[in-house]
Amino acid sequence: MRRTAAPQNLKRRILKDALRKNEQRDAAFRRIIRSVPKGKVSSYGKVAAAAGYPLYHRAVAKLLRSATLHGLPWQRIVGAGGEIKLRGEAAAEQRFRLGMEGVKFRGKRVRPGFRWRWVGS
Repeated sequence: MRRTAAPQNLKRRILKDALRKNEQRDAAFRRIIRSVPKGKVSSYGKVAAAAGYPLYHRAVAKLLRSATLHGLPWQRIVGAGGEIKLRGEAAAEQRFRLGMEGVKFRGKRVRPGFRWRWVGS
């Protein structure tokens, strides 16, 4: 089954909305990020969808980029293909932290057995 593309104006509206501060949405993202188990990773898009905000993957990235991350396991969130999206020292730190949790890589990507699927109500 093939996914239908979202209308262009919907995409534009979501992009604008993702830039706005929304404490309720950010709290939902934080709750899902905290629920990713040690030794597993999830993607920005899966976090957004599990929080009830599909298509808001950029809002998840913005939250992780701008928020105070005390107690938030930010290293467990990667790109859709399992690739670390950060650059430079931040990417090296994320890979190091994931390695300390036992996550294995195949090249630049997290091996598929370490990817986590949120199953909730």
